[in-house]
Amino acid sequence: MREPTEAWFRATYAEHYPAVVRYGLRRLGSMTAAEELAQEVFLTAWRRRADVPGQALPWLYGVARRVLANSLRRTEPVPAELPEFAVPAGGLDEVLDVRAALATLSEPDQELLRLIGWEELSVSEAARVLGCNRAVCAVRLHRARKRLQAALSPRPPIRGERTMSTRPLSTEEAA
Repeated sequence: MREPTEAWFRATYAEHYPAVVRYGLRRLGSMTAAEELAQEVFLTAWRRRADVPGQALPWLYGVARRVLANSLRRTEPVPAELPEFAVPAGGLDEVLDVRAALATLSEPDQELLRLIGWEELSVSEAARVLGCNRAVCAVRLHRARKRLQAALSPRPPIRGERTMSTRPLSTEEAA
């Protein structure tokens, strides 16, 4: 096994710092807080450099996840309003629908979907971040995607349930 050097650390920092900052920004909503998170992650990476695997980014995300969780336990919860990013071709309504649906899911489901969707990790890499094996992560991802899809789908009316009419009420109906 290689002995990580200062040159290794500088290269790892240069390569992965922007990704770790984006990870923090998506979760914290503040560039300053995201940069502070990244600094703490890389401080941990330097201290534990012998533990950092060849593919450092999933390991760094795992550290960021734990640092963020510890920090949030001591301070305030994650802001309800996440920062704005580029709007995809579907438009702002679609982004808001996805964010609203994502917010209805459990925190573990949200984190897994963010790692795969936002951080563009593979299932194996996400498993390393979450501390589980690939098969477990794949099953969790499948279930989280199904729950997200269900949250995005319009709810069909229940039998016997009245649906709202879009026609205006007559004066007799309104009375």
